[in-house]
Amino acid sequence: MSRTIISTNNAPTAIGPYSQAVRAGNTVYFSGQIPLDPATGSLVEGDISTQTRRVFNNLVAVAETAGGSLAQIVRVGIYVTDLANFAAVNAVMGEYFQQPYPARSTIEVSGLPKGAQVEVDAVMVLD
Repeated sequence: MSRTIISTNNAPTAIGPYSQAVRAGNTVYFSGQIPLDPATGSLVEGDISTQTRRVFNNLVAVAETAGGSLAQIVRVGIYVTDLANFAAVNAVMGEYFQQPYPARSTIEVSGLPKGAQVEVDAVMVLD
């Protein structure tokens, strides 16, 4: 099976040895996105809602580059440094997704790259 690397300047460049996303067949696997501004590569300032919006905007950019949209996301993994922020992250996710919602896990972690409060990865299936 061949792999196609997905890359866009509208989302932050990888900060390690990985791709923004990889397409295998009709499935696109997104690397985790943290709230980096794609223009500066810096962590956005602001509360958890601001950071989460930046993460989902980054995911939108990668999805569009892959030829899809968030409507085709089938699974989302959310990693937060404090589960007390769950309701705020959940509310922002509701701004980006409509029913039927993707499957999702939300996991509290001890730390994320660059001091981010939230990271999201995803899997998208293209029609």
